[in-house]
Amino acid sequence: MESINRRSFVKKSALAAGAGIMLSEEDIKAKVYVDGDDAIKIGLIGCGGRGTGAVTQALRSGQNVKLVAMADAFKDNLKKCYDRISDPDFKDWSSEKAVDMSSMIDVPEEHMFDGFDGYKKVIDLCDVVLIATPPGFRPIHFEAAVNANKHVFMEKPLAVDGPGVRRILAAAKIAKQKKLNVVVGLQRHYQKIYTEWMDRIHNGVIGDIVASRVYWNGAGVWVRERQPAQTEMEYQMRNWYYFNWLCGDHITEQHIHNLDVGNWAKQAVPVRAMGMGGREVRDGLDHGEIFDHHYVEYEYADGSRMYSQCRHIEGCASRVSEAFHGTNGSAPKPGVLKTRSGYTIMKHDDENDVNPYQEEHNLLFAAIANGEYKYADAENGANATMTSILGRMATYSGKIIEWDDAMNSSIDLSPSRYAWDANPPIMPDENGRYPIAVPGQSKVV
Repeated sequence: MESINRRSFVKKSALAAGAGIMLSEEDIKAKVYVDGDDAIKIGLIGCGGRGTGAVTQALRSGQNVKLVAMADAFKDNLKKCYDRISDPDFKDWSSEKAVDMSSMIDVPEEHMFDGFDGYKKVIDLCDVVLIATPPGFRPIHFEAAVNANKHVFMEKPLAVDGPGVRRILAAAKIAKQKKLNVVVGLQRHYQKIYTEWMDRIHNGVIGDIVASRVYWNGAGVWVRERQPAQTEMEYQMRNWYYFNWLCGDHITEQHIHNLDVGNWAKQAVPVRAMGMGGREVRDGLDHGEIFDHHYVEYEYADGSRMYSQCRHIEGCASRVSEAFHGTNGSAPKPGVLKTRSGYTIMKHDDENDVNPYQEEHNLLFAAIANGEYKYADAENGANATMTSILGRMATYSGKIIEWDDAMNSSIDLSPSRYAWDANPPIMPDENGRYPIAVPGQSKVV
């Protein structure tokens, strides 16, 4: 792939998430659904917690949809997901009430696939692919879905390294040519408190943004201990959050949401980043190779800065939010705008807003059902993903990392072979510990 510089990347990312384009029916190359009796066939790839949530929201989108195929690396994950969504009393964490979805589920045993290659069979059987596997698999699965002419919902982040982001961008270009709807799970783009906030920011209500602050500080997530008889590949796949070839570190897997909002407000991506981080508390054998805290200063082309914090440490102050400072005012938190003197000029009440996790599926499946091409989120998702990877590169190396160098990095974190008996890209030493990045020494580009 030819070199991708920051300017061309911004240009390619100009189509904002959720921008609508109405096309005539004959212009739609992917299969569309205008007949109410023709169910949209859904395939789920990745049956963990987020996959369970995504398929629940897809089935509750209000369209004539049917789940016809499922895949996961692990058969027990697949069965657990199927049993949960088939239960008439199942209530997903993001849903307001239990809804019986059993009439919309038609997944016989022969359409349940486990292992590394099951995704290919799911794609063959469906019209819309839901991709909720660990991020390291996202470029492979998205590329396959686009090549098969399928509409896509995929979770964030979209990759864990530069080569993966470039692969996403190449597939995104093809998806646009084929007029395939693609929605990415950066759900703030479908959340009213954020869309109205951003509209006013972009209209200059607080002037030019000179500083941004973004946070994902919390106690951390689950840990899955090593079990007897597990191969190293199975252990890392089960405990995927702690290995960069699968997760990308929590700055990429979680903090991407806030970094995405920062770029959204600026309508740009950073030109470089510097930062610091490490493992202060979460340093056990099951914490793999990732850091438990990152602090990054991103610089944009206009000289403004975005100050980024993310932390996974119990007992510390928690904050998941964004704030912006402009030449004429401030945006101290989502939905709020103030003048320079502190007078509140916007305060959004989100009590009656639609759940954004549900809304992104409502809109995607409505577009597909109506034969419309409206959503092209993949480039924005790649934009946000690369911003998070740039931050990780800065904290791991302790150096100033340029956007172009990060984007064009040849360091590929993926394994040479996907198999249960294969060695993952990173292996433990004789004490069960994994090599950790050392600022000032580690090579990241």
